[in-house]
Amino acid sequence: MPCASAKCHGLIALQRRLRFRISECCKFLFDGPFMSVELFRRITPWKAIKMASNTTSMLSTHRLLFAPLAIYLVAGQIIGQVALPVTPVAIAPRFVGWPMYGCNPQHSAQSPYVTQTMNRVLWQTPVDLAPQYSGTLLLTHYGSPLATAGGTLIVTVKTGASSGFQLEGRNIKNGDLIWTQPTGWTAPPHNWFPSMGSCITAWNEVAIPGPGGTVLFRSKLDSPVGTVRTVAFYGTAAYNANPAGFNSSVIINTPIICDSRGNLFFGYLVTGTPPIVGLQSGIARLSVTGVGTYVSASTASGSTTARKIPTNCAPALSLDEASLYVPTTTNATSGSGSGYMLKLNSTTLVQQARILMKDARNTANNAALFDDGTASPLIGPDGDLYYGVLESPFGSNNSRGWLLHYNGALTLTKIPGAFGWDDTPSIVPASAVPSYHGTSAYLIMSKYNNYGGTATGTGLNKIAVLDPSAGFTEPVSGVTCMNEILTVLGPTPDPSFPGGFREWCINSAAIDVTRRSAIVNCEDGICYRWDFVTNTLVEPVVLTAGIGEAYTMTIVGPLGISFAINNATLFALGN
Repeated sequence: MPCASAKCHGLIALQRRLRFRISECCKFLFDGPFMSVELFRRITPWKAIKMASNTTSMLSTHRLLFAPLAIYLVAGQIIGQVALPVTPVAIAPRFVGWPMYGCNPQHSAQSPYVTQTMNRVLWQTPVDLAPQYSGTLLLTHYGSPLATAGGTLIVTVKTGASSGFQLEGRNIKNGDLIWTQPTGWTAPPHNWFPSMGSCITAWNEVAIPGPGGTVLFRSKLDSPVGTVRTVAFYGTAAYNANPAGFNSSVIINTPIICDSRGNLFFGYLVTGTPPIVGLQSGIARLSVTGVGTYVSASTASGSTTARKIPTNCAPALSLDEASLYVPTTTNATSGSGSGYMLKLNSTTLVQQARILMKDARNTANNAALFDDGTASPLIGPDGDLYYGVLESPFGSNNSRGWLLHYNGALTLTKIPGAFGWDDTPSIVPASAVPSYHGTSAYLIMSKYNNYGGTATGTGLNKIAVLDPSAGFTEPVSGVTCMNEILTVLGPTPDPSFPGGFREWCINSAAIDVTRRSAIVNCEDGICYRWDFVTNTLVEPVVLTAGIGEAYTMTIVGPLGISFAINNATLFALGN
């Protein structure tokens, strides 16, 4: 994200895992006779593992009896399967690798791996083959890198100036290219260039936004060769009957997320006249068996003014995965709007609750939702919801926006955070911050810029760890906001604003719980570890000379390698 004045212009203008492979069979010998397919469908993953361990010698003999099925075991937990059985088996809600935006469907961004010490760039690769600069700014959002448990990093690459996207599977150790998958996805209407967000499903496929609102599924993510299938949430037969009509009128406009059983959720945008009469922009669910359920934003919210799901906003699931959280906006295509935060039944997409999002200080005004941002709902360990918005009127909080905060039922508005623009915060266990002596079990890590050149902006740009249950009078706004537990100032002076410091360029920062730290990217072109124990920035690694750019995320993959995007390039960081 660029400095304040430029930003305003832009807005307005297995880690030691055991891997059991049940070879290519779903029927196999157990205590002598073949097992029937129907009986196999009723087997739990734990039973399958036990049976596999008792019949290892039989597996190779009967490996051609049925379609591939693999069950992975990590620290005693079932975490994924490959190739769907006819009736998929429910699995525990565990996610390994880094399978989606924010790492899991709650977007907590907590790393499943202990990060390596960062002292060098291990390898790098472009995420944009034709970056489009606005003067000295790069106002392009990039899809989150993904990491498989098997050691493949999946990178989304923009291949043209205004169109063209592909996914690349790369060796996480050295960046060697393993496979490439074209997507056919086209970007929705935009000011800042939007992101294309894929996810790794519970069945170890990658679900990719495709043309016309379709989802492409690629299998065998750690292999050079995999199969690809196409599914449309409104009916694959309908798409196949008129692909050109759908390609010109339906676009997936949010990152795709996945629950622990393989069901997908995403927002879609309808422009022009789609082949399906009455199809309107909204939210879709694609079941693990390929059955689509979808509802328009207006129907889901119960408001005729709701037009779509904000572009770039990844939906979020409740802790039990029974509910889906997603905002709506009154803006039909691209720009600014206002809207509701919705709680929907995650199976039927029927509304369970809604709340109209308001400015935290000017409470009569609706909060502003900009498609130029990438803020997505965050679900806390207690079920509370956090969502970043812009203030109304714009600029009245130094263009910082607010981090709105609700209970999970959306019946109670809680203490907001003082910064929310283009930011999905991360969850920090209270135990990771030794200096904290409050009562909250978890804390919120957020970007905390104060843009120079705005009304009272100082240019003292920070990141912060906040207490979601304790408030203080925030000095810039005068509003009771989440109490500041830790803050750290950007380390590099900002030549465009004397007395200020280069702003933080992080959206959804990876949290290393074990090392009690966050991996944070700055517009000075350096990636740092923010140590919560000492409240210092350590392990700086220079990525580029620095650039004002749309906010980017950090992630952590197997082997503890950290990844950051700066100036259209993905960097792998370690020792």
